[in-house]
Amino acid sequence: MNMINWIEVVILIVSGLLVGFINTLAGGGSIISLSILMFLGLPANIANGTNRIAILFQNIAAVGSFRQQKVLDHNKGFWLAIPATIGSVLGAWIAVDLNEEIIEKAIAIVMLIMLFVILYKPQRWLKGKKELQEKKVNAGQMVLFFIIGVYGGFLHMGVGYALLAGIVLGAGYDLVKANAIKVMIVLIWSPIILLVFIFHHQINFKYGLILSIGNAAGAYIASRLAVKKGANFVRWVIVAVIILTIAHVFGLIDIQAFLQQSIGKS
Repeated sequence: MNMINWIEVVILIVSGLLVGFINTLAGGGSIISLSILMFLGLPANIANGTNRIAILFQNIAAVGSFRQQKVLDHNKGFWLAIPATIGSVLGAWIAVDLNEEIIEKAIAIVMLIMLFVILYKPQRWLKGKKELQEKKVNAGQMVLFFIIGVYGGFLHMGVGYALLAGIVLGAGYDLVKANAIKVMIVLIWSPIILLVFIFHHQINFKYGLILSIGNAAGAYIASRLAVKKGANFVRWVIVAVIILTIAHVFGLIDIQAFLQQSIGKS
């Protein structure tokens, strides 16, 4: 394997910083890291596997920060993580034959629904419901988070929105506490998914570990901002990221081409 030059190192760390920030506050940031990794010459399936290293370190940093700030409900997060993790293993095995075009269109449809839901009656996202938080995880939630886990194991890109919707609307948390549970769930399933990609030899460790430096830093910054600025700040970050991602998927803007042109000029 060729040595990585300093330009690639800078590109990976800077893009990782942005991805970690977006993924922790909202979701969908992996569109950037996947685009960067494929631009650097990795096939889609190996880029998908390599990205999981950065996601693991990103969520270690985010969970540690949310715990330190005492906004993480470990008990509820653990029970929601069980079906999600089982589903993620199934999704990761499916991901060895990745059909990007179909998946991107599916993401866009989910995000359009998410955009409507988060803009309609926004108070549901800003204020938690104590009675829902205190209820035990039920069978319906187990099935829902299993399905979310399947998708998360398959591609990860955009899974944060599905997790947030399930945690806010189904479990009664505001966006700040929901983000804390979201990153905990992803942290629990990430090592298992990573092992699946390692088994299939779909990992570039050098790129993945360098990308992880940026992801972890971005996640730490985002978790601090989430608690400091509150749920309304998180909500508007989510809205902005969803709009940009939808515009990219439907061809209104081309994030991948923009990234490639920017890198080419560096």
